[in-house]
Amino acid sequence: MESLITAAARALEAGDPLGALNRVALRNDAPSLALRGIAMAQLGDLAKAKSLLRTAARAFGPREAAARARCLVAEAEIALVSRDLNWPVKTLAVARATLENHGDLVNAAHAGHIEARRLLLVGRLDEAERTLADVRPATLPPASQVVRELVLAGIAIRRLRTKDARTALSRAAHAARLANIPALVAEVDSANLILDTPAARLIARGSEHPLLVGEVERLATSTALVVDTFHHQVRRQGVAVSLGTRPVLFALARLLAQAWPADVSRETLISGAFQARHADESHRARLRVEIGRLRTKLEPLADISATKQGFVLAPRKTRDVLVLARPIEEKHAAILAFLADGEPWSSSALALALRISPRTVQRALDELARSGKVQSFGHGRARRWMTPPVPGFPTGLLLPTPLLKT
Repeated sequence: MESLITAAARALEAGDPLGALNRVALRNDAPSLALRGIAMAQLGDLAKAKSLLRTAARAFGPREAAARARCLVAEAEIALVSRDLNWPVKTLAVARATLENHGDLVNAAHAGHIEARRLLLVGRLDEAERTLADVRPATLPPASQVVRELVLAGIAIRRLRTKDARTALSRAAHAARLANIPALVAEVDSANLILDTPAARLIARGSEHPLLVGEVERLATSTALVVDTFHHQVRRQGVAVSLGTRPVLFALARLLAQAWPADVSRETLISGAFQARHADESHRARLRVEIGRLRTKLEPLADISATKQGFVLAPRKTRDVLVLARPIEEKHAAILAFLADGEPWSSSALALALRISPRTVQRALDELARSGKVQSFGHGRARRWMTPPVPGFPTGLLLPTPLLKT
């Protein structure tokens, strides 16, 4: 019977869940339950997989701490895939330490990779990097090396280091071929597409064109004055002014930058920044106040001059003004970016990843649902939200991490 357990484990390692189930589907001993749970997870039945793994963990005896720890690691991965970001992290850390103490370094490394993937998902890049540094890559099998390199590529993409990302993806592709698991090969191919998909739009002098991630990276060191709609900044090289908490000022800055070198009429500025249909004297007075505030904020980077019709931006130490815009103009673009991965998300997980209140996320999801852009299933805490992947909408630049430190 032990030969069946070994054969099922090898089938799972090779990415063959049906082959594993053929060997243990009718068995209810603890090892078989654990293998059945992992197989169901690979087949996508996460609820059944979680139930089997929990039953297996209870079935293992008190002397089988390592086996119980493996079940916890598998359950943590299911929580990550199902976007249950509130799953207890300390439980995973304890399971990882247990596996290390019992000499199971491969599964301990897998636990570290799960934690790093979670940290990457919520934008805690430094912590994800430190977690990966604790894992020695030389001892990992090819499948684990793929996961490691994909996390490294994700960190590089979010930090706009495309060369590092391509290098990591190249190593991931090589490891995926060695592992000979089609699902891993497909995942690496999908990650490569991010670098070759338009990630933003560049608006300048009345025209616009799409930008790849590498082109966005080059803008970080550009001598041009850049109005960045991803991070609500106005910047030039290493100098950045954050307007993230001043939406009216940022709206004015964007309107002025999009029209540069021409001026923008007062009516256009009032309509765009204040959402006013008809401008009256009170709007014009408010515009003068807000322009004065914006002029003070942008003093290191640009001046704002009054014209007969309105106002014009006057950049300092540069002759170029660019607007870096999202690939899709949408009020709730950040939420759609997370949902574009095709996975079901809970509203609480989205709130944690976006670092905003659950109530704000729920209002946004309800609005998106009314417009047919997202859909939900389940009820209460089991309610999940998802949407089909949006073409040309990579999530990398929308995840919570600053482009430049201000």
